[in-house]
Amino acid sequence: MLNPDAKLNHDIFSKHVEEAPTRDGYGHGLLEAGKEKNVVVLSADLEESTRCHWFAKVYPERFFECGVAEQGMTTIAAGLAVAGKIPFISSYANFCPGRTWEQVRTTICYNNANVKIAGNHAGISVGPDGATHQATEDIAIMRSLPNMKVVVPCDSIEAQKATMAVSQIYGPMYLRLQREKTPVMTTKETPFVFGKAYPLWVSKGKEIDVLIIGAGPLLHNALLAAKELEKERIRSVVLNSHTIKPLDEKEILNWAKKAGAVVTVEEHNIIGGLGGAVAELLTGKLPLPLERVGIRDVYGESGKPEELIRKYHLDVKDVVVAVKKVIKRK
Repeated sequence: MLNPDAKLNHDIFSKHVEEAPTRDGYGHGLLEAGKEKNVVVLSADLEESTRCHWFAKVYPERFFECGVAEQGMTTIAAGLAVAGKIPFISSYANFCPGRTWEQVRTTICYNNANVKIAGNHAGISVGPDGATHQATEDIAIMRSLPNMKVVVPCDSIEAQKATMAVSQIYGPMYLRLQREKTPVMTTKETPFVFGKAYPLWVSKGKEIDVLIIGAGPLLHNALLAAKELEKERIRSVVLNSHTIKPLDEKEILNWAKKAGAVVTVEEHNIIGGLGGAVAELLTGKLPLPLERVGIRDVYGESGKPEELIRKYHLDVKDVVVAVKKVIKRK
């Protein structure tokens, strides 16, 4: 059943569930964060696509259009941070942090500069834009950088909360956002604490068979899978691990120990993303069977988002298959 403490949207399982892009939550979050006068926003000629055009209209004196020059934008942001500002930089994730990785590493992370990076249009659900615009490695390259923190909101409401939260925490931050409309699972009352994972679904009973950990909009498929599994008397917990670095080790280990088996779900390469982070944790502290639902070390291709979700085995049935497979390994 849905965790009542999570105060979720009870239409999650409805065919008519509300949908909105996580990038919209980022745009609304910027408006709230902008009440702090040191917050500035930089764009690389994609202000509407990244939803920072709303900030530009309200706070034009604190918005900087850098043109198609992501590396320059990143370096400028680092300088603004050193001068005491709180810069947010926005572009497609394949361009920033993809194209700007060296500048992020050297000018932001090496200096522990207080820059917030919003990587938009992440994952394969960008659809027809194809592999050149489908960032499926961005979590891995950001997670590997010292000082960098990584947050992957599950829906537009959580993206708004996450944007506000990272604006108030010092240091480099990466926010991963998506273009397509996805189910709104949380509400304004749903708790959000940076670095803290929390359960969305907890099966009834004293024992559970599997822990499902997800991040981003694919958490919706994890919840649908949990409901299907319940019909087969397979009990699960679905954990929202929106903060991938630092990982909430205590919460994950607590539930993993009870379940004895773990499945991760993400719209990212299974190497270096959430699945990689959880694998590292379990290997070091609690060796358990693990299955990872994600992009299996391949590039994406052009297609409708729903077609690509099916092709790359990220659908509800794929989560169910992974759960049954990992339980057999217990």
